[in-house]
Amino acid sequence: MAQPAQLAAHTSLQTGHVGLNVTDLDRSRAFYQRILGFELLGEGTEPEHRHAFLGRDGRTMLTLWQQSKGAFATAAPGLHHLSFRVENVAEVREIEQVLRELGAEFAYEGVVPHGEGADSGGIFFTDPDGIRLEIFTPHGAHSPDGSAPAGSAPTCGFF
Repeated sequence: MAQPAQLAAHTSLQTGHVGLNVTDLDRSRAFYQRILGFELLGEGTEPEHRHAFLGRDGRTMLTLWQQSKGAFATAAPGLHHLSFRVENVAEVREIEQVLRELGAEFAYEGVVPHGEGADSGGIFFTDPDGIRLEIFTPHGAHSPDGSAPAGSAPTCGFF
């Protein structure tokens, strides 16, 4: 049997944006704008097709679609979690404080390193619809003693 042809690696390939189904567009838009500083770049206001395009500098990064009922189903095929990168642990902690003010539900307390002795790590929480999210930094999240996170926190977020 012949092997399928492989496509050449496209060096310009990037993630365009992520689209999420939400139950309440206004609530979700306010949440993502507050924690991530996104601008509203466009929206659809027809009652049956409400959506919002969020991003920065004219670049759409996240679209929200009001077309869901219930809560995020972690056991169903689809999105595992959505991760956003910031440059340093101070930014992670700033967002963590805003999330606390908003009453967000955290999976674990504090910044969780991505692995034993890892310098990268982040916070793990859910949005208003229960969608699992991570804010991480590639540097500065290690434990002072180099050990993995204490307690029930896994070394890499949601498992």
